[in-house]
Amino acid sequence: MSTPAPETRKKIRLGDLLVENGIISKHQLDQALATQKQTGNKLGRTLIELGFIDEESMLQLLSRQLAIPLVDLRHYRFDRELILRLPETAARRFRCIPLAEQGDGYLVGMADPTDIFAFDEVNRLLGRPVYAAVVRESDLLRTFDSVYRRTEEISDLAEELGQELAESDFDAAQLAAGDEVTDAPVVKLLQSLFEDAVQVSASDIHIEPDENALRIRQRIDGVLQEQVMKEKRIANAVVLRLKLMAGLNISEKRLPQDGRFNIKVKGRNIDVRLSTMPIQHGESVVMRLLDQSTGMLELEHLGMPRELMKCLRRVLRHPSGMVLVTGPTGSGKTTTLYAALQELNIPDRKIITVEDPVEYRLPRINQVQVNARIGLEFATVLRAALRQDPDVVLVGEMRDRETAEIGLRAAMTGHLVLSTLHTNDAIATADRLLDMGAQGFLLASSLRAVIAQRLVRRVCESCTEPHTPDAQQASWIVSVAGESADLSRLQRGRGCTHCNNTGYRGRIGVYEYLEPDEAMLSALRRSHMDDFARAAHANRFYRPLMNVALEYALAGVTSLDEAQRLAGEVEGRDLNGGGH
Repeated sequence: MSTPAPETRKKIRLGDLLVENGIISKHQLDQALATQKQTGNKLGRTLIELGFIDEESMLQLLSRQLAIPLVDLRHYRFDRELILRLPETAARRFRCIPLAEQGDGYLVGMADPTDIFAFDEVNRLLGRPVYAAVVRESDLLRTFDSVYRRTEEISDLAEELGQELAESDFDAAQLAAGDEVTDAPVVKLLQSLFEDAVQVSASDIHIEPDENALRIRQRIDGVLQEQVMKEKRIANAVVLRLKLMAGLNISEKRLPQDGRFNIKVKGRNIDVRLSTMPIQHGESVVMRLLDQSTGMLELEHLGMPRELMKCLRRVLRHPSGMVLVTGPTGSGKTTTLYAALQELNIPDRKIITVEDPVEYRLPRINQVQVNARIGLEFATVLRAALRQDPDVVLVGEMRDRETAEIGLRAAMTGHLVLSTLHTNDAIATADRLLDMGAQGFLLASSLRAVIAQRLVRRVCESCTEPHTPDAQQASWIVSVAGESADLSRLQRGRGCTHCNNTGYRGRIGVYEYLEPDEAMLSALRRSHMDDFARAAHANRFYRPLMNVALEYALAGVTSLDEAQRLAGEVEGRDLNGGGH
């Protein structure tokens, strides 16, 4: 199905079309037009935001009335070479994207196919007739971020910087000059690098000089994706600029340094935590990106099962006790704790946190960053915090016996204490605390709940396909879920433009919840971990991490490979021949 060529295309007014078809009233249209004048938004977006029409109904109507296809971009396989024929600035401005070559022209997805000006401009830019399809604007904006990557731009800027450094002496003073060098290739390079990272929701950027190249790697959905540049000379210039931004000592290259800075990227405030380390071919830099613009996640948005969330909320209502969140680095422990703090953060409750470092700044909460260099350790701050009459105390991590003991005693004497621990699962948490020197009776009196968690990658919904497990995988499923496990909904991703050919897009939390019952508490008082583990497995509410991950795989949310990778991490062995 196609639209007429541009020269015969008639102007259609969206508002009149909706009124004629009885979808909105004339009064609603007038109200939307008045609101549109104030906001400057498109009429369609204004009508949706006012609640006069839902996006799906509007798109279906446009598709019927204009006799053009309605394309679901979430499941569309793009030709990136074709997309790049339309510049990104034009695509974002006119809210459209080339989808396919069609006859003598292009099929172009448009958020508003009634916009004749956009239609004509895109036709002019592509140089061939345009045939419109209607697409959801929200899907279109997400698609821009995944297909208009800045990898080529980064490579070009790296090459430009390499040539500039080859032609002249490297002037550190010029790089330090700030606003005067906004056109310098090194600044443009970093700007593109941060923009690309924010577009794809990267959590970390790694800059690693090698013998003959510079590697830039971004951690996306927990997995590093690499871009290699041959311009090795630029490494020093990039690292120097970043050190200046973080206020570090630019002359010190032999010792690791840590710093942080804020940067505005695409209208979002990004807090960058930077760490440098001397390596064989220069200095390695790792930057953790924290988006302060998105606000803190609430418990409802963590992806926790409803029953688990109800249990956690009940525990958080207790005035005292200890709640622990466990898992390796990058498993989302801090996010869960901050979501719990959001729940607890009310005017009549005093909350103090002891962190290293403070990741997100929260109103009304007294946040303290430890500083070992001046003796401000976790235990020292925790003791001082307890003299500040808190109701809730968050300790960034139970790192040693002293901190654990103070935290447990605080939990026993009328404070709610939240903290994290690096253990494989919830059952191992009690064992770890006993190993650290905590007394069993203290643990039994204080421990309210333990949440062990991991993050697994979601199968990309744009390229998902059914997956039939091999004999080894099928055997593993039976060993975990039993003979009755339904394998019909197993999915995996083929790899597409949306997911950068990984087969995955986004992540979901996998949670194991343990709330000690009387049998477990009795074992803790005796410091008998075998009895504790048996009592935990006998508890009808306890479900191990690997069982939860397998349930997600059997439901088609994640892949079997991801579930096996998680199980291998928990059990300390490789279940799928390597994994990620």
